[in-house]
Amino acid sequence: MKRPAGACELWTKACMLATVVESVTTLVTFASLFYFVAALWSARSFVQHFALDADFAPGVTILKPLKGFDPGMYEAFASHCRQQYAGDYEILFGVSSLDDPAVPAVERLQAEFPERTIRLILCPERLGPNGKISNVVQMIPHAHYDYFLLNDSDIHVSPRYLGRVMSRFAALEKTRSGINRRVGMVTAPYRGIAHGTLGSKMEALGISTDFFPGVLTALKLDGEIRFGLGSTLAVSRESLAAAGGFEALVDSLADDYQLGVRIANAGFAVTLSREVVLTSVPAYSLAGFFAHQLRWARAVRDSRKLGYLGLIFTFGLPLAILNCIASGFGLPSLALLSLAVAARITVALAIGVGILGDRQVLRDLWLLPIRDFCALGVWIWSFAGNSVTWRGEVFVLKDGKLTAL
Repeated sequence: MKRPAGACELWTKACMLATVVESVTTLVTFASLFYFVAALWSARSFVQHFALDADFAPGVTILKPLKGFDPGMYEAFASHCRQQYAGDYEILFGVSSLDDPAVPAVERLQAEFPERTIRLILCPERLGPNGKISNVVQMIPHAHYDYFLLNDSDIHVSPRYLGRVMSRFAALEKTRSGINRRVGMVTAPYRGIAHGTLGSKMEALGISTDFFPGVLTALKLDGEIRFGLGSTLAVSRESLAAAGGFEALVDSLADDYQLGVRIANAGFAVTLSREVVLTSVPAYSLAGFFAHQLRWARAVRDSRKLGYLGLIFTFGLPLAILNCIASGFGLPSLALLSLAVAARITVALAIGVGILGDRQVLRDLWLLPIRDFCALGVWIWSFAGNSVTWRGEVFVLKDGKLTAL
């Protein structure tokens, strides 16, 4: 029995489309395998060639801008008061209003750790869309020391955190061109503590098995990093001034990235500490997870346009699955999928568990394909607009700057 002419034409087009998809996904998946190998190579280099901590402990001001209070935040605060640090340090907490729910926690901290210098700074002005940096600008005049360390309110650290981070300022970092530069910023890797929901687990899994492998690969291939990670932004007063100060970032979404770029452009080195800190990942609903991922994706896209396009090569697992579907699960596609699965799992275990010490990766390893498909979808959708939702407000993002709608 003959098929109708229209059905034959649709079938031919479907076969052509499947062939195109199979060809494209084959090429990109092979490229992804090279990326996975590069990530493992970068991780090995990071572990083997890291310098020992130097005997350098300058006075430092820890800056913690606050807005609201979440469960577990007090213990994160307290971890900064238990530092085994040879030098002097102070902790400044900045709030835009004394009615902020975090204020009683700061007062409790002052009572529990009277030996520490802990001050609460009122930051009433809104200097730009980025409320966190707006608070930081108003905190700086109250700082007593020439080194600043900014991190988020939910960051939990070990007793050796401050010593390990600040010791990196004693080193000279060699750039890819072979020039030794003084360190102007130290940043630190982090892993997320998931809180029960699927969205929270996928967010934490992505940090350990996707985001940080990308950071290590950039460090290895470029010979240096030129951006900061929001988990820790330690800077000298000198490098901060040369970069234009925090005032230049009050309308930036990716303030950690922008600060690193500005410090690097001012002639200082940005270096990565081996100290891993913990961040609390909210109990995201799926909608909240996608909203956060989209905001982050558009921030990266706007900051590193060419590098963001290259992220397509990090989606080896979902592309290999699409390749299998397009080929009708042919033997070559199944073999390619096997390689992609092996490479993806190896990167997740070697970096997520081996370097970051994230045991949640073992528990949630089965989520990798789901998480990677979600990431691919977010990457595609990020090109569809320039709007981001942040703290309940909608902004237009252009050239790293936020403009309220």
